[in-house]
Amino acid sequence: MRDVLMQIARWWETGERFGLATVVDTFRSAPRPPGASMAVLGEEAEGSVSGGCVEGAVYELAQDVLASGTPVLQRYGVSDDDAFSVGLTCGGILDVFVEPISRETFPELGAIAESVREREPVAVATVLSGPGAVGARRVIWPDRSSGSLGVARLDEAVDDDVRGMLAQGLTGVRRYGARGERRLDDLSVFVNSFAPPPRMLVFGAIDFAAAVARVGKFLGYHVVVCDARPVFTTAKRFPEADEVIVKWPHDYLSSIAVDERTAICVLTHDPKFDVPLLEVALRTPAGYVGAMGSRRTHEDRLARLAQAGLSEVELKRLRSPIGLDLGARTPEETAVSIAAELIQLRWGGSGQPLTDGSGRIHGHGPHA
Repeated sequence: MRDVLMQIARWWETGERFGLATVVDTFRSAPRPPGASMAVLGEEAEGSVSGGCVEGAVYELAQDVLASGTPVLQRYGVSDDDAFSVGLTCGGILDVFVEPISRETFPELGAIAESVREREPVAVATVLSGPGAVGARRVIWPDRSSGSLGVARLDEAVDDDVRGMLAQGLTGVRRYGARGERRLDDLSVFVNSFAPPPRMLVFGAIDFAAAVARVGKFLGYHVVVCDARPVFTTAKRFPEADEVIVKWPHDYLSSIAVDERTAICVLTHDPKFDVPLLEVALRTPAGYVGAMGSRRTHEDRLARLAQAGLSEVELKRLRSPIGLDLGARTPEETAVSIAAELIQLRWGGSGQPLTDGSGRIHGHGPHA
């Protein structure tokens, strides 16, 4: 829903009633991930659930749902004759939940949009199927909740699970018994997490950093570029960065909170910058710490870090030379190799050409 949130918030604020279709589960090579949404108001549609394959059918279903007022969980896939006829030819299967939305049915939507604007984590838990009321909704923040899924014990179980999912930025289906029993699967609940975007911290105000900032922004990161040299560290040189910080890198990193979703890219390849910085970086919970440099530079860097007291376990976290081996030469190609390594780490891919493999293309979930 994030991709259409600001548009539907505007419709909601003006009192419009519209249909919202959300991908809640996928199988095999589905084109869009859980959470992808399409909103329908009259003849207008915003967003996408399949990249074009089944949008027409989902649009018609949204019109039916608006007319009936009853939410519908619909599966589209090549095993389904109707789905095949509307063009889902990628071999995947989508479960799409379509519901009517208005100020009356979703009073928390404005607060959700405000939380997203303020980078406050928030998630929406919706009953998809089971003995409860399909479409029942609960909104969960780290410190509060609103709405109910129908049973207090179910609300409590979902709150606990959702807060764990929010910490990791996870979206997906959880299953419970009718009273919140985790050992049962009578009831399906879709959790749509709106955690703030992960951060990419790029250290070193060089041309490679500008390319990495661009690709980081493209991948959805909140990008920060930091360097101690003000003449090079300017917003003009790094227009894609969300923040440009003039500060000694290790001092800056020591002053901020870092979580498991943070990617740290050290591009300085200068010992006076990168050794103190990596001393700090490798002791944070960051999911990715990579450093640019030759293999000789890497060996020298490891020796200096070991002398500084870093353990073998901490040193093994360092990805250096940074990026996957794509034969990259230019800053742009190097940025793509770094992006490829980030994606591989997150989803557990092999890094090999898909044409050389077999079986599933997409993995089961994040590895970092």
